[in-house]
Amino acid sequence: MTSSARDESAGRIGPVEASGPAPEAPAAVVAAPAPPANTVVVPADEDPVAAAGSEVIGGPPGRRALLGVSWWIPARFLALVVILVSALGMAQKLPCYNEAWFQPGSPQYIHACYSDIPHLFSGRGFSAGLHPYVDRIPGSTGDLQYLEYPVLTGLFMQVAAWLTPGGGTTQSQEQWFWAINAGLLMACAVVAVVAVSRTHRRRPWDALLFALAPGLLLNSTVNWDLLAVALAAVAMAWWAGSRPFWAGVFIGLATAAKLYPLLLLGPLLLLGWRAGKWREFRTVLGGAVGAWLLVNLPIMVANWQGWSTFYVFSKHRKEDYGSFWLILMQTRGVALDNLDVLIAALMVLSCAGIGWLALAAPRRPRVAQLAFLVVAAFVLVNKVYSPQYVLWLIPLAVLARPRWRDFLVWQACEVLYTLGIWSHLGFVTGPKQHGIGDSWYDFAIALHLLGTLYLVALVVRDILLPERDPVRWDGSDDPSGGVLDRAPDVFVLGTARRLREEATYAGYAPAGPEQWLDEPHAPEPAGSTRP
Repeated sequence: MTSSARDESAGRIGPVEASGPAPEAPAAVVAAPAPPANTVVVPADEDPVAAAGSEVIGGPPGRRALLGVSWWIPARFLALVVILVSALGMAQKLPCYNEAWFQPGSPQYIHACYSDIPHLFSGRGFSAGLHPYVDRIPGSTGDLQYLEYPVLTGLFMQVAAWLTPGGGTTQSQEQWFWAINAGLLMACAVVAVVAVSRTHRRRPWDALLFALAPGLLLNSTVNWDLLAVALAAVAMAWWAGSRPFWAGVFIGLATAAKLYPLLLLGPLLLLGWRAGKWREFRTVLGGAVGAWLLVNLPIMVANWQGWSTFYVFSKHRKEDYGSFWLILMQTRGVALDNLDVLIAALMVLSCAGIGWLALAAPRRPRVAQLAFLVVAAFVLVNKVYSPQYVLWLIPLAVLARPRWRDFLVWQACEVLYTLGIWSHLGFVTGPKQHGIGDSWYDFAIALHLLGTLYLVALVVRDILLPERDPVRWDGSDDPSGGVLDRAPDVFVLGTARRLREEATYAGYAPAGPEQWLDEPHAPEPAGSTRP
């Protein structure tokens, strides 16, 4: 493979040509040629921030650089980077690993190294040899009588508990439990980065954004979210490879680990509708439902109450840390009534807007763009935003908007939010009130919301102005689209319908679509003196 070099003089791909012809369009309206398959896009060739950063290692690759022909192919290099970043993240937790997790009060928050993992080893009965979903948590009441995580995450936790050495003190066992989970989650991060690198085949180096993300370093071992992130990333890679069944299987598995991957089916439905790919959507849906049932059905049969704890707990949860609703609640001084109804209404409105964008944009949006938008909408309107939720968005942001400046602006907001919530918890849990109070924590929440909205706005702009999309400048259509890549549109609305009709008319009208659409003029009578 050789490095690509962006040629600005070649112009940009227009919204009509690159989507392919409409089914009724004449032969004159054709799709733009696809870029050469044997070239790799190097971010330093087209991204000023990446080019400046590459100076640390000697500058961007030259024209004759051969990439991917040695043992150090992108996937191996990216895996190594993720391992190093994960190790740094584990080192960042050392103050807590050594003592802060096991001290009362605020030390684990003051050191910004909190993790749910060691606390739940004893708190959810793993230290006593109990089995999730089947055995009741000792001393539990209300909605939390069983493990409050989806089934596949519970299995992940159980495997780590089985691997944890018995004997010794409870602190020693909790340290082992965290270390084993950290190693397994590191493997999940490796799977995720390799999957992201193979989703856009010509742009594997974009996955370096995921590998070096500050949010990954700080939050990879706060909870078990990386399991779902890895499975969802694999699903995206399978879909990009035109394997809808396996994409569906991994969406189902990811949904069995965390609820948010279910949202990925929405963009596939909308884009499949626009391109008429109903058979492929039915395949991905069938694979997702089958895989989800395969994991969940045994627990549902064994103990329905244990299985449903996650869903009941999520429904009854009130406005919580990190959400816009918390700021609103604190401003009003009372809890919000009908919070679930408000969230559902906002999510429906958001999805309706995304649906209109999918069907009416001048050019069919890319799968990754819509996937990012729908998950970002869920994050923005949800009743809670834990710091590790940023992991959900990182792979999708890399695929939707692979630009270092914009990615780092968003990540800076997320880092400040992560530090803000730990500082705030240190303030409210410690007797000396080290940290920030409500007003500064509300500011940290606002930073998180504004950073995410900033990236959302850029992705929407790229959809409406596809010539601004960094993935499409070279003639690519939808590298993550699989069967949707370069497929013609079948059903469109709004602007897309108008442009498609004008393109059809333009093929028949030498003077252009505007004159073709004018009413014909009656011939002038002979001898007319009309000026």
